[in-house]
Amino acid sequence: MKKYLLGALVTTIFSTTAIAGEVNVYSYRQAFLTSQLFAEFEKKTGHKVNVLVAKKGLLEKVKSEGKNTKADVIMTVDISNLYKIKQMELSQSVNSNVVNSNVPASMRDVDGKWIGLSQRARIIYTSKDRVEVGAINSYADLADPKWKGKICIRSGTHKYNIGLISYMINRHGEEKAHQWLKGLKDNLARNPTGNDRAQIKGVYEGVCDIAIGNHYYYGKMLDNQDQKVWADSVNLVWPDQSGQGTHINLAGIALTKYAKNKDIAIELIEFLSSDYAQKIYAEANNEIPVNPNVPVSNKVKSWLKNVGGKLKVDTSINLSDVAEKAKDAVKLVNKTGFNE
Repeated sequence: MKKYLLGALVTTIFSTTAIAGEVNVYSYRQAFLTSQLFAEFEKKTGHKVNVLVAKKGLLEKVKSEGKNTKADVIMTVDISNLYKIKQMELSQSVNSNVVNSNVPASMRDVDGKWIGLSQRARIIYTSKDRVEVGAINSYADLADPKWKGKICIRSGTHKYNIGLISYMINRHGEEKAHQWLKGLKDNLARNPTGNDRAQIKGVYEGVCDIAIGNHYYYGKMLDNQDQKVWADSVNLVWPDQSGQGTHINLAGIALTKYAKNKDIAIELIEFLSSDYAQKIYAEANNEIPVNPNVPVSNKVKSWLKNVGGKLKVDTSINLSDVAEKAKDAVKLVNKTGFNE
């Protein structure tokens, strides 16, 4: 495996002894999450996978390259980025019975312009010492006045929270979502600041009793010697398990509009949605497989003990519809002065 620096980008090239063809991946996903997947694809197919990794600018790069782009697929996190790929007309439809069988309809674009590969649950963390188990069970509960001054959360305009607010607009309508967001703001212990882990740290330090964050950060904290005490101070609440289910976001992939290696690119997408690859995804970052045939990692399963070891997610709303409400969500954040 070789890595080459290209400005702010890192190109990672996996090679095999017998090369049948190649596929070029532009990726926002960190290499440690994808290297094993691509190595296994190479081993199984003989195709070479070339990967360009960046923290930002890849969509703009594909747009500027136009028909001359080398990218066959784009990998990214967050439904807003997947939606943006479609809106910028950077992708083409994938019509694959394999993908359609492996990935639920709510987790792929209705036109096949992007496909989800892993789920990320937006959950609630509560203090083991100061919040009774079962006292909070839903996103709606976050607006209950009894939690006034008790909640920590990152910026309302961060994509993770825009995803949640957009979901609430889809689920309950804009006016009810507005009232919910006002109630949540009234319950904040401090102005929104920091990342998801910083919110759990706030619970540990007694700044707040409740935090909102993505589920996989819990595993990252458990694996970090300095942050394990933060994780040990909280219980995990998987919202709305007795109702419609927990809101999830996605990491996913799209076939570029001008893919030069289209057939191999589709083969790669099919592989990434397979039982085999989805299990690797689950173990690498404790994300939740989109393929319903693949269980969560043993670590995540242990976090789901209080809901019977299986997570109920809300699949009644296509995540494309959630992404479409992003602008409305930003307006609500500004209207409520959420970050002030």
